[in-house]
Amino acid sequence: MSDKIVLPSTLFEISNLSNEVILSLYKDMLLGRNFEDMCAQMYYRGKMFGFVHLYNGQEAVSTGVIKVLNENDYVCSTYRDHVHALSKGVPSNIVMAELFGKETGCSRGRGGSMHIFSAKHNFLGGFAFIGEGIPIAIGSAFQSVYRKQVLQDSSLLRVTACFFGDGTSNNGQFFECLNMAVLWKLPIIFVVENNQWAIGMAHHRSTSYPEIHKKANAFGLPGIEVDGMDVFAVREVTQQAVDRARLGEGPTLIEALTYRFRGHSLADPDELRSRQEKEAWLARDPIKRLKNYLIENRIVSHDVINSIHIKVKQEIDDAIKFALSSPEPQVEDLQRYLFADDQGNTINE
Repeated sequence: MSDKIVLPSTLFEISNLSNEVILSLYKDMLLGRNFEDMCAQMYYRGKMFGFVHLYNGQEAVSTGVIKVLNENDYVCSTYRDHVHALSKGVPSNIVMAELFGKETGCSRGRGGSMHIFSAKHNFLGGFAFIGEGIPIAIGSAFQSVYRKQVLQDSSLLRVTACFFGDGTSNNGQFFECLNMAVLWKLPIIFVVENNQWAIGMAHHRSTSYPEIHKKANAFGLPGIEVDGMDVFAVREVTQQAVDRARLGEGPTLIEALTYRFRGHSLADPDELRSRQEKEAWLARDPIKRLKNYLIENRIVSHDVINSIHIKVKQEIDDAIKFALSSPEPQVEDLQRYLFADDQGNTINE
């Protein structure tokens, strides 16, 4: 089944995109990287609490997948969810406010780092336990089919992108949901962000079959391995998977080979990975690769690149100011969002 999607053979080979689109991809990745770097600063200054898992190094996966989706499509994330939310269009200021635990956050400060959520943007949330979001994504994809077939929705079939890590691929939910998705031909894309490590366990030591995309064969759906440090390659295979899903042909499993540049969380001293391994992956930084591509192919000038950096920095600065100036949740509202009110209102309405 894996031969249904063809990988580009060389870096950036398939880039038939307009300069405007390419620059938007660069800006999105840069926003994610700068946002996470600022999160690290704020965490160590005591502005954020609990566990904070950063996404540095994996930006090409988030941007490459999510920027193919439509506004009405869905994204389901993991506990490493900030950048997924940003790519889906959740404003950086309300994501930052959520991380600060403020009332203006996207989950009213009740969710924090691992539970970013926005109904308005069809961002189904981050989940603290591995594999926990996959059944939610299955439900999302099922309602897309129900909306189309039963409610006679005339719009495009809505697609769900479900992100999870390599450590999740040995969990029961993964296998059960692959099976269900194929049985019901659900419009879902399973995106395995294989960053080589599940907390402190190297991927090749934790599974008897390290090539995750080949596990798709057991259930009869296409499985594809892609360079997760190349945003164009990720975008290309995602576009093919989205087209397939919208035509009612069912799910696709994408394994994106990537790497997190920081420890598992900001509480992790990151002493288990070798310096040589980290340096080898740092040399393939997806943002630097795209920047070099833009300059070497004379798509934009250094001035344009610099202007993007300035705009992104300003957006992050504004997000910090917004979060710092936002009110704390009130004690009397402690139980306010445990249940929907009698009008059925939810947090994001």
